[in-house]
Amino acid sequence: MKRSKNLSSYPYLIWSSIFIVFPLLIVLFFSFTIKDEQSYVFSLSNYTKLIDPIYAKVFGLSFSLAIVCTILCLLIGYPVAYIVSKLHVKKRNLIITLLILPMWMNFLLRTYSWMSILGNKGIINSLIMKLGFEKINMLYTNGAVLLGMVYNFLPFMILPIYTVLIKIDNDLIDAAEDLGATKWQVFKKVIFPLSIPGVVSGITMVFMPAVTTFVISRLLGGGQYMLVGNLIEQQFTAMDDWNFGSSISIFMMIIILISMALMSKYDKDSKEGGGPLC
Repeated sequence: MKRSKNLSSYPYLIWSSIFIVFPLLIVLFFSFTIKDEQSYVFSLSNYTKLIDPIYAKVFGLSFSLAIVCTILCLLIGYPVAYIVSKLHVKKRNLIITLLILPMWMNFLLRTYSWMSILGNKGIINSLIMKLGFEKINMLYTNGAVLLGMVYNFLPFMILPIYTVLIKIDNDLIDAAEDLGATKWQVFKKVIFPLSIPGVVSGITMVFMPAVTTFVISRLLGGGQYMLVGNLIEQQFTAMDDWNFGSSISIFMMIIILISMALMSKYDKDSKEGGGPLC
């Protein structure tokens, strides 16, 4: 029986080796080398270039936008998840389906749609001009990039929080109310602590893609805003500098792994959930 289980894991190990481990080793190799005529020479210069003020500005903008995006998604997503979790099963299933439905559409098409909404001749500006006001320059701004990020990543915040909220035992809420707790106290001391694992998962699932996105900043930012994802793409496609592009990728991977480890630790510390009502 044990032998059959071991054999069944081989396809997974082979798949992981070919499509995960091997590509990562290639990226790691390029990050620690530079091209010298026809050969590759070991060098740390690709990593030392990361401290250049030009690239520090790119990292700063990327992280600041990702943090703001994550906060906005949490502020919008938690109330939505909470309200939906309190609805009847059929209604909440319908709403969750409608929430997931846009995600079935291609990510690029969803982002393109905002160009037709925010553009100078888009839907919003057309309505504004019909009302007699001057058009507003909304496209190719930080706000447009942030809007695109929130729109695309908001479901990743709502779904894990919603999943945790619907699993909370109603007996705990009833017990708190029986002990004289107000609605706010019940939420603060019972519901929110128990939903922290979903919040942590949502923050992780939003922050990670937000900090490395490049399609949204290219389309809605008009190429004016260089984020980490754009920088990596530029090194591989335009600059033909795979070595530096690989070093940025490895650096971001380390940052993301550290963030996930911290989130995981915080998640474990808060698994007991709940707190005293006073």
